Amino acid sequence: MNGPIPLTQLPQPHQFRAGDVFVLFGELFGRGYANGLVAEARQAGMTIIGVTVGRREADGSLRPLTGEELAAAEANLGGRIINVPLMAGFDMDAPAGTPTPTELLGALSIKTWTEDKLDWDHIARCREVGVNRFKASVAQVMATLDGLIPDGAKVFFAHTMAGGIPKAKVFLAIANRVYKGRGDRHQSSQELLDSDLGKLILQNFDEVSANTFGHLIDGSAAIRERMERTGGQVCYSAYGYHGTRVLIGDEYRWQTYSNYTQGYAKMRLERIAQDAWARGIRATVYNCPEIRTNSSDIFVGVELPLFSLLRALRREAPGAWTESQWDACRELLTDPASIETVMQTIADFYASDVMQAYGNFAAWPMPNSQGLADLMIGASDTITGLHKDRCALITDLLSTRVIEATGPLMFNASAAPSGPVLWLDHDIIAQQLRVLNG
Repeated sequence: MNGPIPLTQLPQPHQFRAGDVFVLFGELFGRGYANGLVAEARQAGMTIIGVTVGRREADGSLRPLTGEELAAAEANLGGRIINVPLMAGFDMDAPAGTPTPTELLGALSIKTWTEDKLDWDHIARCREVGVNRFKASVAQVMATLDGLIPDGAKVFFAHTMAGGIPKAKVFLAIANRVYKGRGDRHQSSQELLDSDLGKLILQNFDEVSANTFGHLIDGSAAIRERMERTGGQVCYSAYGYHGTRVLIGDEYRWQTYSNYTQGYAKMRLERIAQDAWARGIRATVYNCPEIRTNSSDIFVGVELPLFSLLRALRREAPGAWTESQWDACRELLTDPASIETVMQTIADFYASDVMQAYGNFAAWPMPNSQGLADLMIGASDTITGLHKDRCALITDLLSTRVIEATGPLMFNASAAPSGPVLWLDHDIIAQQLRVLNG
């Protein structure tokens, strides 16, 4: 792709109904984008079915949910969960009697990790074990799921699996420097990716965030064939991140968070959707705006584009509701008038020479830099310091609004998708919020 392909028109609603089936391919945890899709499926009266990643025991073994855990998860989802562990990635897998990749990483030192080497033949065997485990579990899930879906139904598979960071102490220390470090604490993201540690992490990102989408599409082939033969249809969605257009100055411009090391896996996710689309399968990756989630908080500064949504709302959805959102944001600040300071900080951030250099779509995901870290983390810290409560931020409120909008956008667009990769930019987000809130 030479540039982002935005969704430019609000999709037609009310295309799913009672009797249709929504399958959440990924467990529902806390705050995040998946909540918006689940809310739409509930409102449409669809049958909701979910899966679980399972749980790890202290010895690293993977197990299904207990009865109590399953009941809580089903109550949270509002539907049945097929209790077969679908833990993605291979960081905790290995041939019997051999160390897992995570155990190998335990031997790495914070002083020597840039030079420390891994046994790639062994890593390949671990990866094979993990992939085969996951594919076997997918087959088991699909065998159960097939009996729960009636002929002729519309089936919506929503892929929500992402992540893949191994639980290694050495990486946690490095991540703090790569994603949060300024000055002497800054760490080059490229140095991480060039190391054996970084190469392993990129492989695991691929398996969790991207290849699971391919396993879902392939594993559900029999269900897809039956639905199409009996008058139904099957569609697939996945969450991507590849930057988004936000209102900068007087125009919507593509911008991105850097360094988003998971970006390589997200591009692989897009390619999987493109390959499926070429085979006549309705699979679409929606590149959504960044929000604050439980998992994104490691990336300090990732939330900065959210503030631009306030300006997009005034352009796309002028009126009382939009002004109420501005007022709600003001009330979260120690001095309500400092909302102007916040917006000026964001304007200066995007106008800086440093950020201008990061507007190259073709080069994404670009490595971080000392200048970017100092600018981005500094802006984030400055704005956070203007709040009354660091646990009640403007970006929390705006994240909720983005989730509200992306839910119906993805849900409705997936019934008749226009392509394999679409961007949900701030303009279409604001337009959807206008529809939802009058």
